[in-house]
Amino acid sequence: MREYAGRKQVIWGAVLLGLGLGGFFDGIVLHQILQWHHMVSEVEPVTTVAGLRVNTLGDGLFHASTYVFTVVGLLMLWAGARGSHATLSTMILIGGLLAGWGTFNLVEGVIDHLLLGVHHVNETAPRDQWIWWDLGFLVWGAAMLLGGLSLMRAGDRETLEAASRDGGSRSALRT
Repeated sequence: MREYAGRKQVIWGAVLLGLGLGGFFDGIVLHQILQWHHMVSEVEPVTTVAGLRVNTLGDGLFHASTYVFTVVGLLMLWAGARGSHATLSTMILIGGLLAGWGTFNLVEGVIDHLLLGVHHVNETAPRDQWIWWDLGFLVWGAAMLLGGLSLMRAGDRETLEAASRDGGSRSALRT
């Protein structure tokens, strides 16, 4: 039972870490480097100083939340991996990161882009193309989520097979 709790903590830690890193990628690359959109740029345009201030605050709150997800994920991953019961494979770790990032894209894309319309992926593109950027973001998220889940399942199978071959020793579980 203790091994199951450690495995669950490692998996959820990797997923939360991936969710936070996906949010950081979005905020750093799409908001700051490419400047395609800001947190509420469709509601409060960045064409005025007041609008830019509102969006900068929104971006900051967004980054603060992704920071929390990242820290909580890292702490869960660390706590789960430190115990003698931990089973951590590289495929489970990478799969969890991808699943978390994909989940971020899907949730953020559906809520912010499609339902609320507070911003769109590439607001520098012609307005009639925004939906295609938004849908591409969702497809990218779904691909990462499905790929991540597939890697996690494969890593889990590999870990269990190695444990059964080696009689369940910790070294066999660390593939």
